[in-house]
Amino acid sequence: MRKKLKDVCMFYSGTGFPIQYQGQTKGEYPFYKVGDIANNAIAGKIYLELCNNYISSDVAKMIKGCILPKDTVVFAKIGEALKLNRRAITSCDCLIDNNAMGIAPKLDFLRIQYFYFCMKNLKMQTLAESTTVPSVRKTVLEKYEIEVPSLVEQEEIEKKLTLTQKIIEKRRQELSYLDEIIKARFVELFGDPVANPMHWPVKRLKELAIQINSGNTPKGGSENYVEKGITFFRSQNVWKDRLEMDDIAYIDEKTHESMKRSSLKHGDILMTKTGRINTENSSLGRAALYEGEDDMANVNGHVYFIRLKEGVNNKFVLRVLVSPEYRDLIRSVCVGGIDKRQLNKEHIEEFPIIYPPSEMIDNYIEFVEQVNKSKFDTMTFAPIYAIINLYLHTYFYQGRR
Repeated sequence: MRKKLKDVCMFYSGTGFPIQYQGQTKGEYPFYKVGDIANNAIAGKIYLELCNNYISSDVAKMIKGCILPKDTVVFAKIGEALKLNRRAITSCDCLIDNNAMGIAPKLDFLRIQYFYFCMKNLKMQTLAESTTVPSVRKTVLEKYEIEVPSLVEQEEIEKKLTLTQKIIEKRRQELSYLDEIIKARFVELFGDPVANPMHWPVKRLKELAIQINSGNTPKGGSENYVEKGITFFRSQNVWKDRLEMDDIAYIDEKTHESMKRSSLKHGDILMTKTGRINTENSSLGRAALYEGEDDMANVNGHVYFIRLKEGVNNKFVLRVLVSPEYRDLIRSVCVGGIDKRQLNKEHIEEFPIIYPPSEMIDNYIEFVEQVNKSKFDTMTFAPIYAIINLYLHTYFYQGRR
């Protein structure tokens, strides 16, 4: 039997999150942003666990926050993040930001995990408005139809899909273990890159770089964003050793040309210029490698790009910059208030970079690439996702407006 979501679910909107209340690590309610939903999904978690912000009940009342109950499916409702179809289930009462939406199934009609997989099967972009920035309206989702079998049948479907989800989680744990091997090998060969107990030669980052600069925010801000065009990286896209394409923006060729000074080249290192330092996933000083084509991307004013001299191993420099020891160094030199800090260009230019013999560096990077190759070649999720898609195709039918 097919039913409209409005008949079997409750809808919850997000809440505007004033910056002065952000960054608290304790409180009565977790306050999830779209990035938190993405991080949980990337970590292979169905239920929301990872959160960078908490608020008190008094603050929740002050900002007129909408409290979502436990067992609500949450997701991005606007921007590029919408297209990635990442979902999560709330594990307690919480709030979400106003770029997200929550839908809680009425439990006399729907089991929570069955509904979660239904929502995973929904390609949200197909319901989005055709505008420069894609978004989906509550009124459209309310009319979306899903298959509602008996609760007993839903439980059987849940069991099969949950089993495949557990296999994915196990694979992710194996991938995490390989990441730890990479870190351990670095320490074994080079030691602490800041304390430098092995007394390697040290060079300032400015000695290794051709250029260190931040980008610009185009006049008019987000009004310049287009649906497709030149990739425009902002601080929310730069994570530790990876570029996250959630909520990616695009600018047109004309805007890109006006910001030619910060046009990226293949191999540039990107580093966040501003952010917080008091959370596990602190946004300040995160670094990642741009491996796209020359002049096909740009950065805004909250991101530095570091272009190294020919012959300097950018992958090794990146490993130094994302090391746990460097996180502490960044915390010690940044400036600003409690809520938001900044790395000045002078700070980055003076970053000490250990510089062991080139042969050692090359051997280590070769080791890293071999480990990464094994991650993608032998631990691909593709066969597992194929199983899930088969079940989804079997049990869930394409909804209609």
